[in-house]
Amino acid sequence: MGSYTTTQGDTWDGIAFRLWGREHLMSALMRANPDHADVLMFPAGVVLDVPEINPDAFVQPVTELPPWM
Repeated sequence: MGSYTTTQGDTWDGIAFRLWGREHLMSALMRANPDHADVLMFPAGVVLDVPEINPDAFVQPVTELPPWM
């Protein structure tokens, strides 16, 4: 497990995007840091645990396009 030190104004989804390129992985980050789950916007200097995940394992291929496409 790694770590990430927040900068002023960081948000869960922004951190997840910065780390893995996918905002929806913020839930994995939040599960690894339950003591900070109620934080919406971080101050600078909070050290978060970063779980080791493969972001490509969470990509679901599009098998059917919507009719308008």
